Amino acid sequence: MTNEAKCPFHHAAGGGTTNKDWWPKQVRVDLLNQHANKSHPLGEDFNYAEAFKKLDYRALKADLVKLMTDSQDWWPADFGHYGPQFVRMAWHAAGTYRTLDGRGGGGRGQQRFAPLNSWPDNVNIDKSRRLLWPIKQKYGQQISWADLFILTGNVALESMGFRTFGFAGGREDVWEPDMDVNWGAETTWLATDKRFHGDRELDNNLGATHMGLIYVNPEGPNASGDYLAAAHDIRATFYRMAMDDEEIVALIAGGHTFGKSHGAAPESHKGPEPEGAGIEAQGLGWNSNFGSGHGKDTVSSGLEVTWTTTPAQWGNNYFENLFKYEWELTHSPAGAKQWVATNAPDIIPDAHVPGLFHKPTMLTTDLTMRFDPEFGKISKRFHEDPQAFAEAFARAWFKLTHRDMGPKARYLGPEVPNVDLIWQDPLPVATHQPTAADIADIKAKIAASGLSVSQLVSVAWASAFTFRGGDKRGGANGARLALAPQKDWEVNRIAVQALPTLVAIQQASGKASLADVIVLAGSVGVEQAAKAAGVAVDVPFAPGRVDATQAQTDVESFAVMEPLADGFRNYKNGKIGAATEALLIDRAQLLTLTAPELTALVGGLRVLGANADGGQHGVFTDQVGVLSNVFFVNLLDMGATWTEVDGEGEVFEGRDRKSGAVKYTATRADLVFGSNAVLRAYAEVYASADGQKKFVADFIAAWTKVMNLDRFDLV
Repeated sequence: MTNEAKCPFHHAAGGGTTNKDWWPKQVRVDLLNQHANKSHPLGEDFNYAEAFKKLDYRALKADLVKLMTDSQDWWPADFGHYGPQFVRMAWHAAGTYRTLDGRGGGGRGQQRFAPLNSWPDNVNIDKSRRLLWPIKQKYGQQISWADLFILTGNVALESMGFRTFGFAGGREDVWEPDMDVNWGAETTWLATDKRFHGDRELDNNLGATHMGLIYVNPEGPNASGDYLAAAHDIRATFYRMAMDDEEIVALIAGGHTFGKSHGAAPESHKGPEPEGAGIEAQGLGWNSNFGSGHGKDTVSSGLEVTWTTTPAQWGNNYFENLFKYEWELTHSPAGAKQWVATNAPDIIPDAHVPGLFHKPTMLTTDLTMRFDPEFGKISKRFHEDPQAFAEAFARAWFKLTHRDMGPKARYLGPEVPNVDLIWQDPLPVATHQPTAADIADIKAKIAASGLSVSQLVSVAWASAFTFRGGDKRGGANGARLALAPQKDWEVNRIAVQALPTLVAIQQASGKASLADVIVLAGSVGVEQAAKAAGVAVDVPFAPGRVDATQAQTDVESFAVMEPLADGFRNYKNGKIGAATEALLIDRAQLLTLTAPELTALVGGLRVLGANADGGQHGVFTDQVGVLSNVFFVNLLDMGATWTEVDGEGEVFEGRDRKSGAVKYTATRADLVFGSNAVLRAYAEVYASADGQKKFVADFIAAWTKVMNLDRFDLV
């Protein structure tokens, strides 16, 4: 027998074939357990906003400025200035954001973890983070990695002569990778055309054109060198990051005003990425065996392009070169397709050899900025008006790096711009300060209004459920349920029928905002339902919400938030391509709910009659409006058998085992609480003889959490 066989620790904890390997369609309830306190080294009492207030902000920025020109032998700075590579670091930290689900972006410091730390598009950004470590070490928890990435990008721009629009802190680090983000199904980096369908339409769930890219292939679609075809892909990806054509041109031109790309030799010289490197690499990756492996010998993207004559200084030379010269397709030393100016002298300085100059070069996607008709018009205008270009880049950079931070209420620091931007979902200043007596009076009027428990609960849920933990958008504050586009969403069709009554109550009272009245309506409904179940409760309520105007609401921006499914209300709009129960988990994750909170909310909303269509699926009770645990009791009752009835596996009938009579109907979002072992374990807690009181308490706690998700002023 070998020593290996004797070793009791031969297999690492959690190794071997996993449940996901055996049952790939298993619902990922574990996604709701991410970023729990057990993984947080600072503890649940740590308050980042308070720590940030103690930061010596000026000293930190001064240290960052010094770093920009403090070139290190182990990774020397191009052109003697680290600014360009720090701009890239910040850009790539923020650039994963996408509007569809609010996930990605720089707000959580995810660039430290796989897969982002090892994406081909992030090659050698690990060096930038290591250069920053002494500064992060010095200031500790007063500055998060997430904030430091973005602030360093800003300081880099400022140290190279650019005037930024401002900076806001407030991005709190997480301590493990996000597992809920769909980066794509490919198993090969940069796989070609695996995420397109039809007339080159990018999959709706994705933000980049290839696995491992932030946006698009800089060599054009499938490395074709086709700069006109690249325009389609550029728009597809940047639009999903909430950028329009002008912002696209400004960002690409502004970013490429600085620095260079690296392709000194074939990429075969590069070692494995950080997550694939040996333990001795200590988290660094892409170690190259070409020459020195760094400096003039750096192999990163495989492209060898320097765009301007002043790559460490802000200017308009990007557009000057783009329009002045004619361009010929060529190849980098690594073999990548790029373009060289045929009628230009050697005017581009070498990054490491003093006195050496090269011809201007461009990426395929740079030529798109000139030759695509619409991009070309914008580029020409920026070429002729450098001030307009500088202002457009400043605003676009600020949007890029702050888009996922949510409202300005979360912004911290001395450089927060004193301006409201429409993409920040601005809110007016609070004008109502309701007293306890005012609140009691409004609740009494709501209770006497004739609205049912189902109507009261449904309208409040419809107002609050839009919140997204990724980009901190949505929620009840602002009462945007009463505005386009949310008032017109199909999922809200029945819920908004209660609004005229609540508007009348709010206007007659004048003591609270409509947003507060809507949430109070939910409180009244829940309290009435709990009382009917024999439990007297007061649902916690924090006044202070405000009402947004239609002018403060970007209809197009909010339109992408319309849900295809809301399992909490048993709503699904046609065939989506994902299991209904998986969509329920996804919605719960967006709402930052735990698995027990999800379970309690669904069980409560069903017996309260909150289905979006007013239907009976999952309403396993003849006492609708009573906050009882019967959803769980009846779901787990072995006296019923379930059978699919719609031919699509979406709708089911529960029949009495003895009589065969139909007792209930349900969807997959209902039955998953009996079929999935984890969710069933929670359901059993609430279905037990002693579960009623706990169920009511847990439902109210989870309900209150959802109502307050966007109340950043309460934190």
